[in-house]
Amino acid sequence: MPSAHADTFARDHLPPAHEWPELLFQLPELAYPDRLNCGAELLDTTVARFGADRPAFRTGSGEVWSYGDLLERVDRLAHVLTADLGVVPGNRVLLRGPTGPWLAACWLAVMKAGGVAVTVLAQQRSRELATVCEMARVGHALCHTSVVADLAAAEVPGLRITPYGGEDPGDLLRLAERGPAAPYRAVDTSADDVALIAFTSGTTGRPKGCMHFHRDLLAVADTFSRQILRPRPDDVFAGSPPLGFTFGLGGLVVFPLRAGASALLLEQAGPRVLLPALAEHRVTVLFTAPTAYRSMLDEAAGHDLSALRRCVSAGENLPAATWQDWYERTGLRIINGIGATELLHIFISAADADIRPGTTGRVVPGWQARVVDHEGREVADEEPGLLAVRGPVGCRYLADPRQAEYVRDGWNVTGDTYVRDRDGYFRYVARADDMIISAGYNIAGPEVEDALLRHPDVVEAAVIGRPDERRGQIVVAYTVAREGAAPTEEDLRAFLRAELAPHKCPRSFVFLPALPRTATGKLQRYRLRDLE
Repeated sequence: MPSAHADTFARDHLPPAHEWPELLFQLPELAYPDRLNCGAELLDTTVARFGADRPAFRTGSGEVWSYGDLLERVDRLAHVLTADLGVVPGNRVLLRGPTGPWLAACWLAVMKAGGVAVTVLAQQRSRELATVCEMARVGHALCHTSVVADLAAAEVPGLRITPYGGEDPGDLLRLAERGPAAPYRAVDTSADDVALIAFTSGTTGRPKGCMHFHRDLLAVADTFSRQILRPRPDDVFAGSPPLGFTFGLGGLVVFPLRAGASALLLEQAGPRVLLPALAEHRVTVLFTAPTAYRSMLDEAAGHDLSALRRCVSAGENLPAATWQDWYERTGLRIINGIGATELLHIFISAADADIRPGTTGRVVPGWQARVVDHEGREVADEEPGLLAVRGPVGCRYLADPRQAEYVRDGWNVTGDTYVRDRDGYFRYVARADDMIISAGYNIAGPEVEDALLRHPDVVEAAVIGRPDERRGQIVVAYTVAREGAAPTEEDLRAFLRAELAPHKCPRSFVFLPALPRTATGKLQRYRLRDLE
């Protein structure tokens, strides 16, 4: 389809078409028109469907933006982007700031203006920012004044930084106030024009830019959100993932806007902040990581969670023990799921009575998944292998030779080891590179972690393999103890002997105050391996 991009960098740096995965559009909801702007679809079309007076975004301080407020502010920002800053369709625009309505409004304005959003974390430092800007050839940046120093220190050649949230006359929001209040007509982008470049969260330390189209943003809403989550227009979404991660972008912006619902956007969203916020703002849909659910367990009883009806977990494997403990404490069934930055959001999940604790779920309608061996051949049910997925969204790396590793024979191979049972449920085993082979035994680290988390004094656990001359590898457990507790190696080893086969029990225990994690709570095992 003809592109609307005057700056063709993104399209020019897509992988060759023969390296793309096969794309599926089998659901009626996925029959998108050739011309499509996801910003206009998520905002203008939603206003037309549900009205302008409904709440769209809320803040922790009690501020509420209606859909009408949001539309007016997004259109003002889009006018500034094109008229004042000279952004043309296809330009990459870096977005950096704390989670809040203005960051979301900037993202929507970039979409409507036909730009390509590159949303990064407020916590990222100059070296990381310089790498992202160089890889994506970023020419414009909208950056909150509180974090502009690190971006300026990156000294990106040719980067025009426009701050927002300050009092300077050149501040983005001041420019928007002085600019035209007229509606902004969204750029008539093609459905397959690149809308965003999302960089992987870095569990391996090697970022990759994942390019996604305008239709992709709607496809994840029309599959996982519509088919599994099933949001309502009166829902209030909240969660911990930043908008720089696609888990957060989907759960806090795309899904609520697609459903005409609202989202509570919190600058700080750790477990101790989330619980009182859930109660105060009557949140109904929560997105966070397994670690956060476990951290909130002890204090959940002291907060009114009666409005909460949906809890979504992704980012890493959800241990069955955490699911069960949360259910017993709150009566709420966590919707587990697996997604990937390469595929934008969740593609295997289950809700309500379909949930089987200890499994990720079944294939989300609109997607297909199977378990294959290293040659790409499908393995039998109950046999472990590599997870392969395809659907309406697929991996398209930004000029990266690793495209050929991720996409094989038309399937996205995620790097996860899974087992599919005879009922079509998928059970996580480990990351493919996290399998520990010790004295000829294959040991899945997450299984040992799950057992450790059943110990009452353990709140976090990570298991890796340490090279060993005699056994090849030995199992090493990194653990974080409950506050006030001091379990010993002997305590944990005795507990695990009753839970696991002897060859799976760690031969070494390391006690840490905290495990290394990304901003979304994803465990960074490579940093533990560096310690080894």
